[in-house]
Amino acid sequence: MKKITKTSAILLSVFGLFLTLHAQESSKKINGSEYSFNEAKNPCLTFEQRKNIKAFLKENEEILKQENKLAFKETNRAGGHVLFDWPIQQASSSNYNDSWAISGYVDHNANFPNQLLDFNCGTQTYDTSGGYNHQGVDVYLWPFTWKQMDDNATEIIAAADGQIIGKSDGYYDRSCGFNNNQWNAVYVQHNDGSIAWYGHMKNGSVTTKNIGETVSVGEVLGVVGSSGNSTGPHLHFEVYTDSSYTQLVDPFYGTCNSLNTDSWWNSQKPYSNPNINAALTHTDNPIVFPTCPTAETTYESDIFELGDTIYLTAFLRDQIAGTNLSVQILRPDNSVFYNSSFNTTATSSSWYYWWYFTSFDAIGEWKWEVTYEGQTVTHLFTIQTLSVDENEIQTISVYPNPTKDFIHISTEKLIFKASLVDVQGKTIKTIYNVSNGIKKVNLGDVSNGMYFLTLESETNKKKTFKIIKE
Repeated sequence: MKKITKTSAILLSVFGLFLTLHAQESSKKINGSEYSFNEAKNPCLTFEQRKNIKAFLKENEEILKQENKLAFKETNRAGGHVLFDWPIQQASSSNYNDSWAISGYVDHNANFPNQLLDFNCGTQTYDTSGGYNHQGVDVYLWPFTWKQMDDNATEIIAAADGQIIGKSDGYYDRSCGFNNNQWNAVYVQHNDGSIAWYGHMKNGSVTTKNIGETVSVGEVLGVVGSSGNSTGPHLHFEVYTDSSYTQLVDPFYGTCNSLNTDSWWNSQKPYSNPNINAALTHTDNPIVFPTCPTAETTYESDIFELGDTIYLTAFLRDQIAGTNLSVQILRPDNSVFYNSSFNTTATSSSWYYWWYFTSFDAIGEWKWEVTYEGQTVTHLFTIQTLSVDENEIQTISVYPNPTKDFIHISTEKLIFKASLVDVQGKTIKTIYNVSNGIKKVNLGDVSNGMYFLTLESETNKKKTFKIIKE
């Protein structure tokens, strides 16, 4: 760790005080705005595409029936309808608090255009001048929609047990508007005869299971993408009562649901479902939404050096105007570095805020906390210092970095001590060799990730390196 001279410490303190006052003064202006999905209100399917899909599925169902492979039996209808779990989930590799928001429900007003009525008697749906009324639920990725898609961060899963009666894959998946393209999709028939359509999947992500094979609730069917008529990565979830496709289902129950008399969800999500989807830290401003379909550069990081400019963000779902949002930054000793509390000014399905500071004044693990509508999300980040002043070993290097096994040390000095510390400040290993010196450090027995390797010479000089173990 850094040894700072007395003069340097005084200058750092004065400079840090100025930056703290400047940062806290400038932070009175909240940086934030709405993120809008499918502003153009493009239909997910053309009339011709929907007609062709229905014909395709009817043909597949008839073939399965003739081969005595159709799982659905007419006698099952008397048992009531299926109940759904939520059809998307974060992949195990994703670490957001949540990754989606809803842009549109089924439109229950058959008139058009701009004659809108969702299940809750609101207008969170859409229609077109061409006579299209939205016939499903659109669940889009939030935040960083394109990066999430590229990272396979959010998966489409079977909402109920069933049998695959159709699927399509191989189609272009970076659509940015209405293009008459085909989508990648999976179609599942359930025990009661109802059929769910899962559309807009990422190319190449569709389940390898064949038509006729069964899937279990929660089983991964694909990855959220933007194939077909789409303005960005989202799932279009559409349900019918049976293979005649004459009766559409809106799985959400509400006063203005004219299609069914109860909910088709095991646990129906609230119409207004406020949530903190992510609280993150970054090395640069991530609030730059490039031209579709370019993926966002998020600059996400949890490791910084003293003196770095650090950007902090909060991404909300279903923000409600006039509700309170509170944020705070806590030092490693849990003292308050910064806090702010304010009332939101708009209602939106997705909203973001961001701050930045250059005046962080302590080494260790910090906390970025966001509180909204009874929920608090805490994001941990670490501030380290790698450089040293007069006590630094000047002629030393390590290689390779990143590494898979050993870190080799190149120096004319005798290195008698090596310490490996993880990003939480925990010492993983310490090595001593006073007589011959240390020439390499074995990382084969540590987990992949980022570490700090501190090397100490016989003259008590030190140097610390960031090490990546792959």
